[in-house]
Amino acid sequence: MLSLRAQKIKPSPTLAIDSKAKAMKAEGVDVISFGVGEPDFDTPENIKEAAIKAIKAGFTKYTPVGGIDPLKDAIIQKLFRENGLEYERKEILVSCGAKHSLYNIMQAVLDPGDEVIIPAPYWVSYPEQVVLADAVPVFVKTYEEDQFRLDPLALKEYITPRTKALILNSPSNPTGLTYDHKTLEDIAEIALSNNLIVISDEIYEKLLYENEIHVSIASLGKEIKDRTMVVNGVSKSHAMTGWRIGYAAGPGPVIKAMTDMQSQSTSNPASISQKAALEALTGPQDSVLRMLAEFDKRRRVLVDGLNGIPGVKCLYPTGAFYAFPNTSGLYGRSPEINSSRKLALYLLDKARVALVPGDAFGDDNYVRLSYATSLEDIKRGLDRIEKALADVK
Repeated sequence: MLSLRAQKIKPSPTLAIDSKAKAMKAEGVDVISFGVGEPDFDTPENIKEAAIKAIKAGFTKYTPVGGIDPLKDAIIQKLFRENGLEYERKEILVSCGAKHSLYNIMQAVLDPGDEVIIPAPYWVSYPEQVVLADAVPVFVKTYEEDQFRLDPLALKEYITPRTKALILNSPSNPTGLTYDHKTLEDIAEIALSNNLIVISDEIYEKLLYENEIHVSIASLGKEIKDRTMVVNGVSKSHAMTGWRIGYAAGPGPVIKAMTDMQSQSTSNPASISQKAALEALTGPQDSVLRMLAEFDKRRRVLVDGLNGIPGVKCLYPTGAFYAFPNTSGLYGRSPEINSSRKLALYLLDKARVALVPGDAFGDDNYVRLSYATSLEDIKRGLDRIEKALADVK
């Protein structure tokens, strides 16, 4: 009964751990979760008020498929003001979250058999969305000593006549690390010389630390801009994950194709959410700065704590809200712990702490912890992890 396409999709590799953690919580077990990839802050009041105002004004009907013009204009202004990128309305599409934007891109630009280069570690949905477009994900390993940045020389080696696109994610989920200007320039040069489409996922752009400055690869010149699809949204920056508003900016013909596809699938994003997103982009940004300051405190406590655990080492993330510690030093000390999955299960059982195994992101030597949780829970979680691992010799 199922299509071949549906049969290709793999179940989430974290489902077993997530299901077990939820079952434990349902039984009243105090589980501390480092797994959630969303801000734990509430959506700012001014944004909620804008949505309430829209409801009361009766703004509850269909809108244009690609989003209302005021929101498109706010996105255009944001991209120009913050990223030095110039777009027109016909080059913007508003969708039901950044994930939806990415899906639309894959469907619009990929043909069966096309290859898409994905640096690993990677966000779990990239390869599956490529597969849903009947294309082929090609993984290029990145390394801790290189800040998990794609090596331009390695990129060259993986390009074939079937290579159609490259996915970049900066700041990165799961590593929390970012690309520097020089590396992006080198990647852009290779992409242009090989006619690659660059899909640039910039959803964590607002969450940067250590005076890090975000650079969109599309800002490096007209040529690379014309071959780049920029993806962003308000979910992470304004604590609006449930509102489901993301957007894509890129060449008009691709945006039109994506819009046509969206018209036959979801149609427009929720009208009320669009009004909320408009306020998020044009209203006060104090809440973003407060959230960022709190994330920074948590980041330091979590990473310092992880680096204090024997057998664990962790780079300081420069963006997003994830730590990606190397836990391979723990493997083999016990039959119970010989992989990231086994470690995650062990910590859930012994420490009542939930985290995500690195094999879900393409690298078994690591695990991912989100610090989008309270400072108190981070400290308690670290204490539990340290005690549970002290028993492993």
